[in-house]
Amino acid sequence: MKNFIFDVDGTLLDTEAMYMKALDKVLRQHQIKHPYSELVRTFGITSLDALKQLKVPADLIQTILNEWAQTIPEFQPLTHVYDGIEEMLSGLNQQPGVQLAIMTSKQNYEFKRDVTPLGLDQYFSQFVFFEDAKRGKPAPDPILVAIDRLKADPEETVYIGDTKYDLQAAHAAGIKCGLVTWQNGPVQKIEGADYVFAAPKEILTLAR
Repeated sequence: MKNFIFDVDGTLLDTEAMYMKALDKVLRQHQIKHPYSELVRTFGITSLDALKQLKVPADLIQTILNEWAQTIPEFQPLTHVYDGIEEMLSGLNQQPGVQLAIMTSKQNYEFKRDVTPLGLDQYFSQFVFFEDAKRGKPAPDPILVAIDRLKADPEETVYIGDTKYDLQAAHAAGIKCGLVTWQNGPVQKIEGADYVFAAPKEILTLAR
């Protein structure tokens, strides 16, 4: 593989608690209660799609989106880079002809808030955010944008993520998908992945 496109949340960064605890707090303020396990099932798709999946009343969606965004910084200290990520990214960058891109459901301002301060930007040549495609995952649109910006051959391109939405988006875009399993807590078994990685360093085996 020559082109590696990475998801962020749950793949490079452990941000689940930051997003889901903030969402839970806001929903409860509106007397909307879901088990935490149900909230987590929306992790990896856009905030709007998450609220729709949770059947939030249409007239409350924009209000809750705004309040959710305002509440997230309260839980930001819970975020961290997974062990071994920087070593893996550095190793890929040292391989001749290898390109790295980010494709995330985060908005640009969220990326600058959550990722840029951690110094991960330096490893990537292209970035695709929520604003850059009409449809988010599991649609292929943002991955296709990343492929186009990299001028990548799909046969030499892989998307690295952690959810079924990542798998669906990658395959819909005509590329292979590698799913990571280093998240905290029980790992949901997802059928159909082309590669499964238990540790970041294993991704290096794909570069040639």
